Amino acid sequence: MSHLSTKFFQKANNMILKYKIIIAGAGGIGRAVGLLLAEYADFKVDLFIGDRDKLIAQEAAEWLKHGCTKELSVDTFQLLPGYEDQKDHVFVGADIILDCLPGSEAPRIGTIAKKYGAHYVNLTEYVAETDQLKSISKDADTGFILQTGLAPGFVNILAHFLYQDFVQKYKKLQVEYIGMKVGALTEHAEAPHFYGFTWSPIGVATEYLKDAWVIDNFQRTSVSSLSEQCSLIIDGFIYEENFTSGGAADLPEVFSGIAKKLDYKTLRYPGHYDWIKSILNKVPDGEDAVCYLEKQMRSVVPLTERDLVIIYCTVKGFDRTSSLRSLEQSFKIGPVKVGNATLRAIQATTAAPMAECARLLLSGRYKGTIQQSEIDCQEFLSGPFIQAIYYPDTKGKGAMNNLKMVVAN
Repeated sequence: MSHLSTKFFQKANNMILKYKIIIAGAGGIGRAVGLLLAEYADFKVDLFIGDRDKLIAQEAAEWLKHGCTKELSVDTFQLLPGYEDQKDHVFVGADIILDCLPGSEAPRIGTIAKKYGAHYVNLTEYVAETDQLKSISKDADTGFILQTGLAPGFVNILAHFLYQDFVQKYKKLQVEYIGMKVGALTEHAEAPHFYGFTWSPIGVATEYLKDAWVIDNFQRTSVSSLSEQCSLIIDGFIYEENFTSGGAADLPEVFSGIAKKLDYKTLRYPGHYDWIKSILNKVPDGEDAVCYLEKQMRSVVPLTERDLVIIYCTVKGFDRTSSLRSLEQSFKIGPVKVGNATLRAIQATTAAPMAECARLLLSGRYKGTIQQSEIDCQEFLSGPFIQAIYYPDTKGKGAMNNLKMVVAN
């Protein structure tokens, strides 16, 4: 009987399962996903956390042990390029690899997962690397869920869930608009930038400059990032939104011909995008715009530990009486206490979807390449990790009881 089959046999006989889980990358997200698994999983875990710098991996292991309120086994290893074959003691028998490394490393770690027969989950929004992983995983016996963070990730599954709920309520397959909006912000922000870094500065600069995929008039198309700046009010607060790259995942392909308009936009405080455009208007000839923008932002924008994540999704369409209907859901999430530790908002909201996708894969019901549109929305949103971070006040009742339905005039 295979390793995976044995696991499923145990599950069928109501035994408490224990999984060997590899976390590649010992930074903030790697630590957060490890802590969430240790605290909230409905199975036992043996964690192995690795990093290019072994000292960072060891620090992460100690942080996890102090942060967890339960008995936890954590081993560390050093993960260097080209050294995979020397790590058989780590990868052999692994049930799943959670890839929290930079997106450029994704194809390498995905290849390791396939070689050792492990499931694989990653976070990256990088398009070229995601395409490589699709090729690597298309004939895999295990499951590869790609782009499982906050955006892409949670916001796409939430939007898909709202669409499914709209169809069920109003019996209409075509809709006018599917909107996904996320902002990783600070509690306080000063002029002229009205911003603080809560995650990678190079990641922010890149998403501001790479093209974004949207649906316009039922057709999938690409648009320039930062090319549609608008204001909106969410839970009584004014924000600005604009196109940025990567956050829509595979939804522009899935909803082509179904949604008249679909987009992903990044939320910021008013004034931020005008400041960004003033910088981009001064990029010297011949200089890389992403590097220039990152350098200019770093010179004046502070890094901050206390952050906020704002999320808003909407699906709009006409019912059978030609009334315009809207299903909406919003979140405002600050730092979250997990075990003995406090996670930053961006850590918790990124790591929880990854942990939930790991749980889905370990059920054994997914194999090959899985993208956001192929995940069971209700099961995902009702899972223990999503409930703990996104719906802590629902006491397990799940996303379905948090919908805000309005009739547009």
